[in-house]
Amino acid sequence: MKNRAEQAEILVHALPYIRQYHGKTVVIKYGGNAMTDEALKESVTKDIVLLHYVGLRPVVVHGGGPEITEMLNRVGKVSDFVNGRRVTDAETMEIVEMVLAGKTNKSIVSLINQQGGTAVGLSGKDANLLVAKKAMPDGVDIGQVGDIVEVNTDIILTLIEKGYIPVLCSVAVGENGESYNVNADTVAGEIAAALGAEKLLMLTDVQGVYRDFSDKSSLLSELSVAEAEEVAKSVDKGMIPKLEACITAIRGGVGKAHIIDGTIPHSLLMEVFTDTGIGTMIA
Repeated sequence: MKNRAEQAEILVHALPYIRQYHGKTVVIKYGGNAMTDEALKESVTKDIVLLHYVGLRPVVVHGGGPEITEMLNRVGKVSDFVNGRRVTDAETMEIVEMVLAGKTNKSIVSLINQQGGTAVGLSGKDANLLVAKKAMPDGVDIGQVGDIVEVNTDIILTLIEKGYIPVLCSVAVGENGESYNVNADTVAGEIAAALGAEKLLMLTDVQGVYRDFSDKSSLLSELSVAEAEEVAKSVDKGMIPKLEACITAIRGGVGKAHIIDGTIPHSLLMEVFTDTGIGTMIA
């Protein structure tokens, strides 16, 4: 009886948050170890389905850097990186698109559907959802790597209205139909802003943003946009695109953005349905 009472109390505690976010769109950037560990994959996809069933409208954005690297290694191709971006020649782009839009995307869709959801996989090329131009960081040509110039959300909104969970990979289309490899964090921020989402939830492999990564007591639980911009100048380079995505989202009208530890089971639910949440919030 005690356990059942505790379970009932948890549901009652979640009611104000279910009511607050009912019908609201949340964009989830799915990445890191939560995409490679089997138990975490099941946990995250269960959370996504639960969010859907209690009335939220989840949209999932994913990358797949480790999977791309693994496939490139199989064909004997070594990647170079410039400012954290993978140099993407035509052959690499074919593999990126094959892995992201094919293997990784459909795997996530299948997992969500196995948990009772109804997910639909999308590439940024579908219905010109993500239109990009060639990126030239510091004037350097790094191949088919893109910067987003336009987001067309009609297909996402149509799927949401019909009760589906859109799952989007970070491949975009150029003005001549060419494919572009885009950072998935960047895509998540742009999608959240274009949808006017209530929340952007960034799953990563650390607890949040640290002022000094070597000092685990320096976790920053809340940041303003101005503070996030300042912190981005000195944090670990892997955190920079996540902070930039959160800033883009907030400036685009998103209510709150959160960087949370996807290695903690049910971290999505703890962030959405509890008073304190976890990780770092940008608001």
